[in-house]
Amino acid sequence: MTSPFRSTFPRRTALALQVGLLLAAPAAWAQSDATEATTELDKVVVVGAMTDVELDRQTIERTQAATLADLFRAVPSVSVGGGVGIAQKIYVRGLEDSMLNVTVDGAPQRGTLFHHVGRVSIEPELLENVDVQAGAGEATSGFGAIGGAIRFRTRDATDLLQEGENAGGIVKAGWASNDGYRVSTTGFGRLHGDIGVLASFVHVDSDDYQDGDGRTLRGTGARQRLGFVKVGGDINDAQRFTASYEVRREDGAFGQRPNWPVREGERLFPVEGERRTAVLNYGHVLSDALALEATAYSTKTEFTQDRYDRWGLYGADIDTWGFDLRGTWRTDAHRVVFGVEHRDDQVASRYLAPAAQWQPWAWDPAIGRFAESGQVWGVYVQDQWQATDALLLSAGARYDAYDLDLDTYGGGTDSDHVSFNAGGSYRISEAWTFNLSYAEAFRGKEIGDAFTLEQRPGRLTLAPGLQPETVENAEIGLQYDAGGFSASAVYYQMTIDDVILDQLGSGPAPQGATYYENVGRFRSDGVELRAGYRTGAFAVDGYYNRYDSKLNGHRIEGYEHIALGNSMGDNWNLTLRYDPSTRFGVQASVTRVEDLDDIEVLFREAELGWIDGTRRVDKPGYTVVDVFAHWQPFASQTFDLSFGVYNLFDRAYRSHASVADYSGIPDYEIVSGLNEAGRNVRVTASYRF
Repeated sequence: MTSPFRSTFPRRTALALQVGLLLAAPAAWAQSDATEATTELDKVVVVGAMTDVELDRQTIERTQAATLADLFRAVPSVSVGGGVGIAQKIYVRGLEDSMLNVTVDGAPQRGTLFHHVGRVSIEPELLENVDVQAGAGEATSGFGAIGGAIRFRTRDATDLLQEGENAGGIVKAGWASNDGYRVSTTGFGRLHGDIGVLASFVHVDSDDYQDGDGRTLRGTGARQRLGFVKVGGDINDAQRFTASYEVRREDGAFGQRPNWPVREGERLFPVEGERRTAVLNYGHVLSDALALEATAYSTKTEFTQDRYDRWGLYGADIDTWGFDLRGTWRTDAHRVVFGVEHRDDQVASRYLAPAAQWQPWAWDPAIGRFAESGQVWGVYVQDQWQATDALLLSAGARYDAYDLDLDTYGGGTDSDHVSFNAGGSYRISEAWTFNLSYAEAFRGKEIGDAFTLEQRPGRLTLAPGLQPETVENAEIGLQYDAGGFSASAVYYQMTIDDVILDQLGSGPAPQGATYYENVGRFRSDGVELRAGYRTGAFAVDGYYNRYDSKLNGHRIEGYEHIALGNSMGDNWNLTLRYDPSTRFGVQASVTRVEDLDDIEVLFREAELGWIDGTRRVDKPGYTVVDVFAHWQPFASQTFDLSFGVYNLFDRAYRSHASVADYSGIPDYEIVSGLNEAGRNVRVTASYRF
């Protein structure tokens, strides 16, 4: 059933020590000032700090974000492609979200159910904030943070309760001209003291959307339902806990490959997806010097597709559970975070139709279920040292151990490694800050793509001697902030050695149709520039982002480098905001992505002799304008109106974070990403009681 279109220390330690010594030098000159250093280190991160981004609740509400693409539309180094919501994938500096550590309230979202759909599902209505760490960073970033980390934090009852309020609710209704409607209701209340409960239900009904050329794209509509309950708060001055449970379901009729267009005459197939996540967080401040935190989680994701024309109903699921136990120790100048974490992953896929229907399609009629399991252990320590009033240093290390078992076919692999990081932030003056950092990350082989676990008898899934991936990420940046002006410039260089990839197509025996091997070195060089100005009610922010991501010297592309990454043209954004009062505000944003032409593709097909050489594809550039407004017509602040227009000028375009258009290449006409939606007017009304 596998489609041919899938379808696939010493040097590091020395460099870390060199960076550490370079950063420590100014500290030695000013050692006597260390006792006066500040202890406000909670939100300070110095390894890659200048490219980190936080999206707050106000930003999420202002833009009426409904999908991942909406959330990250104006975030440097982050791009989202795939068109339809269920197929959207996040890319950070060109690396796919499978290379990131993505968490919801500390619960990792791991594994791939089907390579043609997204791995991360989230409802923006539930979010209080989102933290984006671009590139490998500090030791606290979590397992496998090769390309960085994205942390979603959901809302608490205490985030919604106003002063003197013990209970309340919010009802919202939203309509969109180009993708349906959404309604939500949220109730929240105080149970005892500062402990509260929040419950939320969201229903979304999306129609097939039209692109900027007015073409209705079949297979882009869906229905989503979400239920969420969260209990917790401050037990006393020293202890806090939260417990949450979320169920997210999505269903619709999509093409066989939901992230590709459905051509005329092609069938749509019923699809259902579900994610259930339970998270328990607990924190205890033992003294002024020591605090402990614990996070335990369990996530189960499921996906079924009914190929009624062939093998019938086929399903996949991933079960993940784990914990993170950490402590924070403080002195006048140091903040040391240390901890241990564990994650257990189980993935399985299976034929769900009657045996008579699927057995003719199976490689082994006696086997209809396929499974893999993996475990990861990690220990870490990170020290942030305020050496002087002007100099903040950071250094850390983590040890990770991976273990993978191929439960159905036997075999597996294991690996372990120590990763280091060092960084520093030096305040040159009140206005200028210099940042320099170096970080390593490590990832062993994890559970595979659920829809490709089935293997031909006698063939291999893992290459003999498979090596784990190691990454080095170095950044240097300069920042200015004074008089309402802010600006920063960052240059980064990232290298991944021993990239693990299932390349397109099956090679010679004993390689299986799915065959993970080390395919070489990935390298990305990039520049990120930001600037902004604020005065009174007016603000303007902009960025320019450029990176060049290559595997073995060749630019990557989302079709043949699926699960690794994609390439984007140079891009910039300019956003203007005017908020004359807390009750009214407007925003306009323009995003430009430059042409990315003459991308060499189909290396694997040429290597296997399927075609007589590589081919070339283009990614045309595009400019998109979005406008938003919010208004509270009554002084009581019980009623809010939000208005927005995405893609104001109705441009027809395909995101560079989607698969490029291969339709001009004979025998590859079906390979293409979806166009994004055309003009989409959104109106949302909310009432608080």
